[in-house]
Amino acid sequence: MEIQNSVAVVTGANRGLGRHLAAELVKRGAKVYAGARDPHAVDLPGVVPLRIHITDPKSVAAAAAAASDATLLINNAGIDTHTDLLDGDIDKIRLDMETLFFGTLQMTRAFVPVIEANGGGGMLNVLSVLSWVHVAPHESYAAAKAASWAMTDAVRLQLAPKGIQVTALHVGYMDTDLTVGIDSPKSDPAVVAALALDGVQTGAYEVLADDLSKNARAGLSADLTVLYPQLTAPQA
Repeated sequence: MEIQNSVAVVTGANRGLGRHLAAELVKRGAKVYAGARDPHAVDLPGVVPLRIHITDPKSVAAAAAAASDATLLINNAGIDTHTDLLDGDIDKIRLDMETLFFGTLQMTRAFVPVIEANGGGGMLNVLSVLSWVHVAPHESYAAAKAASWAMTDAVRLQLAPKGIQVTALHVGYMDTDLTVGIDSPKSDPAVVAALALDGVQTGAYEVLADDLSKNARAGLSADLTVLYPQLTAPQA
């Protein structure tokens, strides 16, 4: 879809990748609703702050009514509770799933009729390399992202006849406040935002923003020990 003159709604736009996505959209000539639970936290010039709490149905419905001219939805908002699936707090695991899966689905269900009524458009779901590789300390997050990946593929098939294209972004660690203290290679979120919107522009089904994501995607067709080399360790 064409980014210029589109009307985009970006969740989690007050910081991190979401802020970079909103800024890049403005740069490319889009009208941007910058969504955040606290719209006063949005300090980006040229956007329309929009209150969105993606796990609150009333908030989502109000956002869809306010952004009734939307043609592009970017599902970016998320959390990572770093919860162990075997002995972690089950409420934190539910929070990951409520945010990353049900929150994204709730936004999708609210905005699909809006985008369709405006003649079609697109949706970008910010996923993760952890949609495909599920390791500590991100077990709960990875499970929720895997569910969101499945949902993204499913709705892509449903939305194509409605003139709504769906793009999935997969990326590893990015250099944002959420990864402070993590000693691993990190992508520049501004570069990732540009790559993601290039994918939307060209109608890509998936954007693999770094080598980690590319290697993980390729590894899905290989033996499981390619993605999880620890499984080849000698058994006690």
